[in-house]
Amino acid sequence: MRSPRPRCTAHQRRCFVTENTRPPVPTDDPEYADNLRRATLASSIGSALEYFDFALYGLMTALVFNKLFFDQSDPAVAVIGAFAIYGVGFVARPFGGLFFGTMGDRLGRKGVLVITIVLMGGASTAIGLLPTYETIGLWAPALLVLLRLAQGFGAGAEQAGATVLMAEYAPVKRRGFFSALPFVGIQAGTLLAAVVFSLLTLMPDEAFLSWGWRIPFLGSFALILVALFIRMRLRETPTFVELEKSDQVADHPIREIFTRGMPGVITGVGLRMAENGGSYIFQNVSLAFVAGTFIANPVDRGIATWGVTIGSLIGIFSVPLSGHLSDKLGRRAVYRFGAIFMLLFAFPAWWMLSLGNGPLTIAVIAVGIGVAVNSMLGPQCAMLPELFGNKHRYLGVAMARELSAVLAGGLAGVVGTWLLTLTGGNWVVMGLYLATLAAITTAATFLVPETKGRDLLRKEDAIRVSTDEEDTGLIDLQDIYEAAPAAGTASSASAAVGAKS
Repeated sequence: MRSPRPRCTAHQRRCFVTENTRPPVPTDDPEYADNLRRATLASSIGSALEYFDFALYGLMTALVFNKLFFDQSDPAVAVIGAFAIYGVGFVARPFGGLFFGTMGDRLGRKGVLVITIVLMGGASTAIGLLPTYETIGLWAPALLVLLRLAQGFGAGAEQAGATVLMAEYAPVKRRGFFSALPFVGIQAGTLLAAVVFSLLTLMPDEAFLSWGWRIPFLGSFALILVALFIRMRLRETPTFVELEKSDQVADHPIREIFTRGMPGVITGVGLRMAENGGSYIFQNVSLAFVAGTFIANPVDRGIATWGVTIGSLIGIFSVPLSGHLSDKLGRRAVYRFGAIFMLLFAFPAWWMLSLGNGPLTIAVIAVGIGVAVNSMLGPQCAMLPELFGNKHRYLGVAMARELSAVLAGGLAGVVGTWLLTLTGGNWVVMGLYLATLAAITTAATFLVPETKGRDLLRKEDAIRVSTDEEDTGLIDLQDIYEAAPAAGTASSASAAVGAKS
C-alpha cells in the first residue's frame, strides 16, 4: 500500500516530493536501449559543440579578440571590452532558455534540439568570417556582439535540453551515471578547444593573428552536420510521450514556472554558482591573469592552456564517476564535496597562480576544472531535471541553468578582470570571489532535498510553494502506474488513463 503523498498547506510553505516509481518503458526493451544510445550520442555532440564554441571564444578573448576587434590605444580597456562581449553571450542565454524551454515543454524535446544546434553552430562559423577592427572599425565589435547574442540564444536551451533528454531516457537507478554521459561532451568540447588553441599558438604571432585563429571557428561547421544527422533520427522522450497520451502537456509552461516552479529555479541557480562560475574563472580569467600584465613573471599562453587541456581530460572520467557516485551516495553528498573542495581550494589556487610558475599553473587549473568543478557537474546532470515536474521541466532546467550562467559564468570574466585591474593584480580578490561562489553553492546543498530516484512522471516539483488549492484535478501519472497491471509500460499506462477517465 502506498504511503500518502505529502501535502502542502498555507502554513506549510515548502513541500519536498521525492517518491520513486517505475520507468515509463521497460529498460530491457531493445528499442529502448537503441534510443538510449542515440540520445546519449545526440546530447554529447551538442554539448561538445556548445562548449567547444564557448571555451574557444573564452581562450581567444584575452589573447586574440582584444587585439583584433578593439582600439589598441588602451590595452586594459580592450581586454575588459573583449570579456564584456564574452558576457553578452550569457545575457542572451536566459532569453533563449525562456523561448526554447517553453517550446520544449509544449512541442517536445527533439525539435528544439535540432533548432538550437543550427543556431549555435551557424553563429560560431560566422565568427570565423568576421573582418577585424582595422578593416571595418566599430562594426567589428558590433557584429561580434550580434553573433554572440545568436550563439547565446541557442545555447540557452541546448544544454538544458540535453540534460532533460538524458534524464528522461535514463534508467532510474542509474540516472546519475547516464545523465552525466552527455556532459562528457562538455569536457570533450573544452578539451578540443584547448588542444586546437594550444596548437595554433605554435604558429608565428603574425600568422596566428592574421588567419590562424579563424580555423577552429570555421571547422565547427562539420560538428553541426554530424549533430543534425543524429538528432533528426532521435525519438521523443518516453516521459513527454506520456504527457501527450494523457493530454497533460502544459499550455502555458511560463505560468507554471512562475506560479509553482520558482523555488526549484532559485535553488538550481544557487547550486550552479560555484560550478559554472568556477569553470569560467579557471578557464578564462586565470589565463588572462597568468599570461597578461597582472603578474611580474607572466606564463607563456601556450603553457597556461595546457592546464585547461589536462583538466578537461580529467573531466572525461570525473564527470561520469561523480554521476555514478550520486546514484550510490545521493546527489547532495557528492555535490557538497565539490563545493566544499572549491571553497578550501580558492585562496591557495590563486596564490599559486600569482607565482608565475608554469608547471604549478598547469596543475592548479587542471585540479580546479577536473576535480572541483566536475565533481559538482556530475550529480547536477540528474539533479536539475529531478527538481522539476514533467509539465515544465525543460523550462525550469533552462531558467535555472541560464540565470546562473549570467550571474556566475557570464560575470566572471568582467568582474574578475575589473577586480584585478582595480587592485593592480592582487590575487587575494580573486580568491575571495571564487570562495564566495563556492560558499553560495555549499549553502544550497544544505537547502535542497535529496532527489535521487525521483519519479520524473510526476507533475509536482521536488520543492513546492503551495496553497490549500494545490489540487488541480488533473490525472496523476503516479496513480496511473499504480493502476496499471503491467510493469510500467507505455501501453499499460495509456490503458490506465482510459480506465481512470
